[in-house]
Amino acid sequence: MDDHAPSVQAVADAVAIQGGQVVGSGSGVEDAATLVEAHRPDVTICAVGLSDGDGIEAARRVAAVFPSPVVLLTSHTDADITARAVGAGVLGFLAKPLRQEELGPAFDLAVSRFREIAAARQENEALKQQLESRKLVERAKGFLIRRFGLSEPEAYRRIQKAAMDTRRPMADVARTLLVTEEWGSLRSSD
Repeated sequence: MDDHAPSVQAVADAVAIQGGQVVGSGSGVEDAATLVEAHRPDVTICAVGLSDGDGIEAARRVAAVFPSPVVLLTSHTDADITARAVGAGVLGFLAKPLRQEELGPAFDLAVSRFREIAAARQENEALKQQLESRKLVERAKGFLIRRFGLSEPEAYRRIQKAAMDTRRPMADVARTLLVTEEWGSLRSSD
């Protein structure tokens, strides 16, 4: 994304020299999300100055439509631009005038950081799921202990056995027990 034709051409030339292909080009913030959604590029390059806003806003919109590495092309940087860019998810900077030899390393770095962030997010989600599963199992154990006077290890074994017998995750068995407990408490209050 750049509204300056010589910069667009310089980027296209540099990408071609690196063995890449430009799949779309636009001049404004509005173009960014539309083009990225249509073409799903490996890396998006946005100039800071665009015809209808700035590349930082374009980066934010790109991230909302199709998460991918964004590299910002700029003739100047300052602390404010850097902070806003980081907040928008920009993973690299290229200075104008563009030097072809800087493009490959900037792309490699942006893609590498993007993958690291994606892996960290996946791990975070998996850990959240594990924690939620453990909480459900703990609550279900408490129900079995109260209802049947079982010890904690025995309550755990019962949930574990039910999970194996039904070939369902322990969290699903625990959820079923908790629904049963809630249903029983609703019926007894009538």
